[in-house]
Amino acid sequence: MKPQQTQKLAVAIITASAALVVIPIVLVILFIVAKGIGAISWTFLADAPRSGMTQGGIMPAILGTIILTLGTAIVCIPLAIGAAIYLAEYAGDNRLTRWVRLAIVNLAGIPSIVYGLFGLGAFVLFLNLGTSIAAGSLTLGIMTLPVVISTAEEAILSVPQEFRTVSQSLGATRWQTIRHQVLPHATPGIITGVILGLSRAAGETAPILFTVAAFYLPELPKSLSDQTMALPYHLYVIATQVPGMPLQIQYGTALVLLILVMSMTLVATVIRTRMRRRRDW
Repeated sequence: MKPQQTQKLAVAIITASAALVVIPIVLVILFIVAKGIGAISWTFLADAPRSGMTQGGIMPAILGTIILTLGTAIVCIPLAIGAAIYLAEYAGDNRLTRWVRLAIVNLAGIPSIVYGLFGLGAFVLFLNLGTSIAAGSLTLGIMTLPVVISTAEEAILSVPQEFRTVSQSLGATRWQTIRHQVLPHATPGIITGVILGLSRAAGETAPILFTVAAFYLPELPKSLSDQTMALPYHLYVIATQVPGMPLQIQYGTALVLLILVMSMTLVATVIRTRMRRRRDW
């Protein structure tokens, strides 16, 4: 077979494989939109549930999801970026570092239900935080750490070594080089990893099931020690635990959650694209 024919065959196989992955995803999204768009209204987005959650809106769940996402960011971002900087710039290439990187990769693949049980034991019971926003944010933050560390480290390592060499040859310290040369160029990749990690946390049900989520709360949370409603758990509840729940409300809730997660992904893509255009390499 000629090289041109081999290349065309490879392109055809890759295109078909991509289509097999993308088409079902698009169909699922379109199905959710078609089933749930009728439920979207200002009342649905701004009111609290009522009449056994068969009427009203999902505003407490939306607000709770936003609060948990912000809490996850506060817990995760400083630790993840600090660990990524250390692994990429300071840690030597030795057995301990390789084991740490392997552990991070393995932690990224652990099912979220395991993180939920860990959060229950470590934060809810051992630290006596109870089922609260604090316990849920800590659990989601730990779950998100491996993903953000890996993506941030890769973004830092992608910065050409020449930037570091030239900066240090002009008298800059290692930290000054990292702060003024490495991190600005690695920021697009870091931001992308952070937002994608947070979008995953926003859509998780299992970790918040044991640590923070409430079946129904008539009032909004007032402190970090309170429980809160959240869209993933609310969707689980109305789909499995509430008899006679209209399907339109179920699909409307799923659509709002989908829009929230996709919006975060879109923001990450826009930020990454704009910042990459400013690169001078």
